[in-house]
Amino acid sequence: MTTTLDKLPIGKAATVAAVGGEGSLRQHLLDMGMIPQATVAMVKHAPLGDPIEVRVRNYELTLRLADAERIVVEDVRNAELACPVAPGADRDLAFEPDDPLYARARAAEHPGLGERGKFHDRATEHPLPRDAELTFALVGNQNCGKTTLFNALTGANQHVGNFPGVTVDRKDGRIKDRPQTLVTDLPGIYSMSPYSSEEVVTREFLLGAPDGVDYSAEPGAEAPYDVSRRPRGIINIVDATNIERNLYLTMQLLELGIPTVLALNMMDEVEGNGGTIEVNRMEALLGIPVVPLVAAKNEGTAELVDHALHVARFQEPPSVQDFCPSDEHGGAVHRCLHGIMHLIEDHAERAGIPLRFAAAKLAEGDPMVLRRLQLDDNEKDALEHIVAQMEVERGLDRAAAIADMRFSFIERVCEQCVIKPQESREHARSVRIDRILTGPVTAIPAFVAIMAAVFWLTFNVIGAFLSDWLEAGISALTDIVSDAMAAAQVNDVLQSLVIDGVFNGVGSVLSFLPIIVTLFFFLSLLEDTGYMARIAFVMDKLLRRVGLSGRSIVPMLVGFGCTVPAVMASRTLPSERDRKMTILLTPFMSCSAKLPIYGFFAAAFFPTMAAAIMVGLYFGGILIGVLVALLLRRTLFSGEAVPFVMELPNYRFPSWRNVGQLLWEKAKDFLERAFTVIFVATIVIWFLQTFDFGMNVVADGEGSMLAVIAGWVSPVFAPLGFADWRVTSALVTGVMAKESVVSTLSILFGSTEAIAASLSALTALTFLVFCLLYTPCVAALAAVRRELGGAWALAVAGGALAVAWIAALCVRVVVGACLAVGLGAPAIAAVIVGIFVVVFAVVRLVGAKRARKEA
Repeated sequence: MTTTLDKLPIGKAATVAAVGGEGSLRQHLLDMGMIPQATVAMVKHAPLGDPIEVRVRNYELTLRLADAERIVVEDVRNAELACPVAPGADRDLAFEPDDPLYARARAAEHPGLGERGKFHDRATEHPLPRDAELTFALVGNQNCGKTTLFNALTGANQHVGNFPGVTVDRKDGRIKDRPQTLVTDLPGIYSMSPYSSEEVVTREFLLGAPDGVDYSAEPGAEAPYDVSRRPRGIINIVDATNIERNLYLTMQLLELGIPTVLALNMMDEVEGNGGTIEVNRMEALLGIPVVPLVAAKNEGTAELVDHALHVARFQEPPSVQDFCPSDEHGGAVHRCLHGIMHLIEDHAERAGIPLRFAAAKLAEGDPMVLRRLQLDDNEKDALEHIVAQMEVERGLDRAAAIADMRFSFIERVCEQCVIKPQESREHARSVRIDRILTGPVTAIPAFVAIMAAVFWLTFNVIGAFLSDWLEAGISALTDIVSDAMAAAQVNDVLQSLVIDGVFNGVGSVLSFLPIIVTLFFFLSLLEDTGYMARIAFVMDKLLRRVGLSGRSIVPMLVGFGCTVPAVMASRTLPSERDRKMTILLTPFMSCSAKLPIYGFFAAAFFPTMAAAIMVGLYFGGILIGVLVALLLRRTLFSGEAVPFVMELPNYRFPSWRNVGQLLWEKAKDFLERAFTVIFVATIVIWFLQTFDFGMNVVADGEGSMLAVIAGWVSPVFAPLGFADWRVTSALVTGVMAKESVVSTLSILFGSTEAIAASLSALTALTFLVFCLLYTPCVAALAAVRRELGGAWALAVAGGALAVAWIAALCVRVVVGACLAVGLGAPAIAAVIVGIFVVVFAVVRLVGAKRARKEA
């Protein structure tokens, strides 16, 4: 029976007959192992019915029903989605099956550098000079432990997570105790056919592109790649528990001809679940050193460093680069590749592209390589004749034939080197957990419950308790310093600087450090365990209704911590449209820098419902973001979100070392800002508030320089109810750093009681809504400028300011009217929610009419 993948029943398996579609999506699916004759099984549908989760080549992959409809399958049968855990898998040493390969792999000792681990001829060696810098590219699939290994090698504290695309940019570091080395941690990729902008970063770096040049962007950038800019060596880390898919990238790296070492990570899970890998045999088949290791435990990294330094020093290229036997399928692919190599040899040399790599890419139809080789019309015709002949003889189209050639070689390697474990404990555990966290009925309630627990623990329990404790300590220290300065008869102006400027300013912000660290702690746990990927899976259909992909949920969740890494995390999105929309919407996700504002005003004006106010602000930002997304989808970004193709990693226990590193980095970043940007801002504010333009100390702040400057912009905020120059000054300094809003108010008003006496509860609520939405800090705007350009950064700044002003005005009018008729807080909340529902309905109705008109 022949059908399509979207109609495959849950719990059934089938054989892929054909993969339809075209372009980068089809190539991406082929690279992920969805090729003709592959076995695919239907695991589940998302709670909202779309996307689906399938199992192919022993890992879980998500894709939408519309994309699954293009994949034709046959031979439908019952699937074995879960196997019994390997006998003895809970023991230190797993069972040994009656397999000579297993016994040989366990008994063989991995060769040292002077034995079979050496891949060059001493008689013809040309080692690099001893003082030459050895540069390495750390390359691997997503979720293979690449950044963990980078941290182990360099001692760096890069963010480690369990979600595709945590590494969104290059990171450099030197191997510990090896000052003449430089390791570059590159974004994770599945193949050398880029599907997203982050994958372009990796390919361009490996091919030797100068910094800042994207050769894949537009035709006309055909300057040759600079071979001297390529890394001296590649450290290719693979997930040994899913080695079949991971080796697909390895084969393409070998085609580059760069000295390479293969690092088999997570070997403890392989052996703990009854499997093993014969490393020596794999080295012989791949022609490169292969090193087993456990990066999270720093096991095997010393040997990996030795082998990497060796192949880089002696420039030992992979000894195997031809993966298509001349007798396989009649030699069709073999003849095709070698024919192309003869045809383009001189062009590849001029373009600076490795010959074998260029031939394989032309065979599968890579447009970037074709453009850069600059073939003339006759050569292009000859190329197409060679490929067409191969397709006829092979019975597959060009892209599928090349993918099949690679996976066939991988299968031969695995047959000779790998004893696959039965279902791992990690996968079995993930299946059990997913019955609840991605179940059809329980997924969304579980997500809401988890996020509610995160906010409750952050704002009401752990974070609040620690924040109160720290605030009390700062207050006691302030009193001690104030008394000491008074006893020493220190000048009044200097006392004002220290107490009002430093302690009241910086101290008021510093007291919120525990809340920020607590929030980052829980977000880190969600990411490290692998739940972030499940959130994207569950929320994809919902986000698609506003024009986004499920993958957009991750940058947005990161935005609750800080907008800067959230903007950078958008690089994981394969569509430029989705990336721009996500970046524009991320500032509406309330970052942790705004927590001091919320906490300060909630405690001063709404002490009995502080948590409700904070949660309302967070969800209000999300709702405003959704509304803006609907407007953008109907105007600037019409069309549908890109396909949702993503690997679902197994749930893993978080590494407390990595979590601790992340928290320390975030705390350090906050403290650096508190004692640099915020410290400077508070001193400047104190100075402007203390002196007039004649540099005289003012008795009344209204005659200060700050009051005059703030008076120029105060009329803009008069309709919102806070035309007070002191409040306006706080908003202006908040553009530098959102935490500065609290410190500025503390300096200008002198105390929380003075602020509460000067503003009404309605004005305070309006102010909170404005702070929730208005212009992001300069660091966030700089990140937007770096990603999208200066025009977009200005648009974000101006657009956010306009949205904040309109939203704050609406809140003031609506809440004021409700209070005038005597409504209580629950009724006011219901009215606001009702208004949101009406606005959403109107926007969707207008959009539907426009779509029908265009159709």
